[in-house]
Amino acid sequence: MRHVDLPNHGGPEVMRLVEGPLPVPRAGEVLVKVEAAGVNRPDVAQRQGAYPPPKDASPILGLEIAGEIVALGEGVTDFELGDRICALANGGGYAEYCCVPATQALPFPKGYDAVKAAALPETFFTVWANLFQMAGLTEGETVLIHGGSSGIGTTAIQLAKAFGAMVYTTAGSAEKCAACMDLGAVRAINYKAEDFVEIVKEETQGRGVDVVLDMIGAAYFDRNLQALAKDGCLSIIAFLGGSTVEKANLAPIMVKRLTVTGSTMRPRTAEEKRAIRDDLMTQVWARLERGEVAPVIHTVLPFEDVVEAHRLMESSEHIGKIVLQVG
Repeated sequence: MRHVDLPNHGGPEVMRLVEGPLPVPRAGEVLVKVEAAGVNRPDVAQRQGAYPPPKDASPILGLEIAGEIVALGEGVTDFELGDRICALANGGGYAEYCCVPATQALPFPKGYDAVKAAALPETFFTVWANLFQMAGLTEGETVLIHGGSSGIGTTAIQLAKAFGAMVYTTAGSAEKCAACMDLGAVRAINYKAEDFVEIVKEETQGRGVDVVLDMIGAAYFDRNLQALAKDGCLSIIAFLGGSTVEKANLAPIMVKRLTVTGSTMRPRTAEEKRAIRDDLMTQVWARLERGEVAPVIHTVLPFEDVVEAHRLMESSEHIGKIVLQVG
């Protein structure tokens, strides 16, 4: 099969397409003939050497795929040969064939093709786990979602709205802010021209929001605490603005009884990922099929243009997902 090789860490240009052996599914896994693969920030971090794969995972880049099951590992009973699935991969997605745990796979939502299905797993698993399971966002609450025009952001805005929350978001241009409003945000804040703490306080009559979903990290830490309401929760999912906070004012955590939490998807156990998968199946998949939520796809590029896909991801000029057409 063809797959993307990473002979050394560095810029997008270090990636190259090579021929290699077909992977063999282990117990509990399925082998998928990949038709489309999503491109995500963790792929960029792995390419740069900042996000190494687990010891038992494929070293090949790629964390979400969609395609057809062509082989079943021992003990797999939930799927059959020929089923079309999308899945959260532990690695190996930038390839013509990929093994994934059956417990991290979901059927295509009705009416979806491979490209739309491949745009689902990484962002929907991440948003569900961090915004709903960990931060406990519920109907009637308010949430501030940073990076609203990203793949994570466009997913989070839609899911939060679908489950009855009032959504505020930040983005870096008027165009991106407009896109966030179209997806359901009640106020999109241009962080290059506005102070999100001030806007949130104005919009909530000084109360603040119940949840902040943050991918910036250190650069926003103090201001995120300021933007939260009493008993609020800050959920951190990435460190685009650094991971080390110096001279932070921790008083708001005590005074407002705040919770600060965070996670990354890849180190989670198989059982934890299965629980997220099961929640998505029961709570979200019908909403996808009804069109209440949908992946926002910025562009679809041929597999051979993986270098361009990573350059686009690093530019942050996209709105929504970048998908590679593989098969």
